[in-house]
Amino acid sequence: MKAVYLDYQALDKNDLDFSQLDEVFAELILYPMSTPEQVLERVKDADVIISNKVVIDSNTIEQCQNLKLILISATGTNNVDLIKAKEKGVVACNCQGYGTAAVAQHTMSLMLALATSLLKYDRAVQQGQWNQSPIFCMLGYPIVELSGKTLGIVGYGELGQAVAKLAEAFGMKVLVAALPNRPSDASRVPFHELLTQVDFLSLHCPLTEETRDLIGEKEFNLMKNSAFLINCARGGVVNEAALKNALLDRQIAGAAMDVLTVEPPKNGNILLDPTIPNLIITPHSAWGSVDARQRIVNQMLENVQGFIAGKIIRQVN
Repeated sequence: MKAVYLDYQALDKNDLDFSQLDEVFAELILYPMSTPEQVLERVKDADVIISNKVVIDSNTIEQCQNLKLILISATGTNNVDLIKAKEKGVVACNCQGYGTAAVAQHTMSLMLALATSLLKYDRAVQQGQWNQSPIFCMLGYPIVELSGKTLGIVGYGELGQAVAKLAEAFGMKVLVAALPNRPSDASRVPFHELLTQVDFLSLHCPLTEETRDLIGEKEFNLMKNSAFLINCARGGVVNEAALKNALLDRQIAGAAMDVLTVEPPKNGNILLDPTIPNLIITPHSAWGSVDARQRIVNQMLENVQGFIAGKIIRQVN
């Protein structure tokens, strides 16, 4: 089978092992990135299309007469017309659960960075402030312990549970939110009630119409002035204007975001304002450990092998 990978740059292939994936195909053509105008020409005679974010639309699927399999090198499937693929008898498979450990680790890293004022102390040392201290240390920025603090988790799937396990190892009390308008059991705390109790709030829910702007002005008003927000879910779950105002007005103590509403923020973003206090932003990198990205490659190999053997796995259409 001939396979075409349209955007391997999304995985930063340089530190990954593609050898087994390469061996399973008669031919594997790799493109670092593909524009919409380039897609059809590159895949028109392919048996297998591999894509991370490049759109595989109805027209492309219709015109690829040899196409048998679409491999999505991510969990999200919104870049592929799954209905058209199914109509044409094309199997689509994604990758799942590859980044749980990486995202949970990143979440805790952000939580710790906020709790210890880590970046502030690092900058202070680089600027020579420690050199001028009258005592052996510097304690100009607040440091709080995670032990004994309450963590609220919104979204208690695989990722939320992984974060809860790590937080409990730090001695934190974990509360799980019951999202508005969703069925829940007694073990979960009503969302707005939970907001009033937490010292840290960590988001791990998908972005849907129900969760868009889930955290806004009303929610920040309910949180403690000493509370911290961590978002490693999706940018749209937090209203960015409300977050900026909450930080400027000291309604909450700090926030850390691995996601923004538009990525990358080529046209800027209101949260990239350097005057906003105690805000950490990382570039949607929580998932990107070498281990997690290699799992994606390995899962794509498993998906191909399953397809060849007639035992399809991770099919999404």
